[in-house]
Amino acid sequence: MNSLFSKTVSIAIATTTLLISAPSFAETKPPKHTTPVTSTQTVGTIVEIASANSSLKTLVTAIKAAGLVETLSGKEPLTVFAPTDAAFKALPKGTLAKLLKPENKDTLVKILTYHVVPGAITSKDIKAGEIKTVEGAVVKIQARKRRVTVGNAKVTKADIKASNGVIHVINKVLLPPDVKL
Repeated sequence: MNSLFSKTVSIAIATTTLLISAPSFAETKPPKHTTPVTSTQTVGTIVEIASANSSLKTLVTAIKAAGLVETLSGKEPLTVFAPTDAAFKALPKGTLAKLLKPENKDTLVKILTYHVVPGAITSKDIKAGEIKTVEGAVVKIQARKRRVTVGNAKVTKADIKASNGVIHVINKVLLPPDVKL
């Protein structure tokens, strides 16, 4: 009988100890030497993000031909209104090939920098009006009920985040006021 009583007391003590210490185990923090697991992803630069997008291949080719890779990969935050491959294809026949030639680099730089605005502007921050581009000229922005247009182009996909800014995909190539194709 003594043996049964002592076993019961031992089980009761063990159970009580377990129940009392369980909350302590639940609140225990991981040791400092472990690496926390996070769900954030590293975002690339504007050029890296555009290069990974299958509908922006022509834009990336033009950026490289214009020598703007370093500028669009820098730390300064920028907003790029990125024309799709279809937008470049809609240019008059032979225009793109002509622009990509080394002797037309200045014109290509002018056109591409007209698609870039200083600062990282998300769709919720876009306001109707005129905004000065990196090229120097202004472009008109209209924002009505979730529909944004830049110049004569519609934003078809907004807020593609990059480590150095934001990309908004557009359906037309914008031309600065003083450039004629």
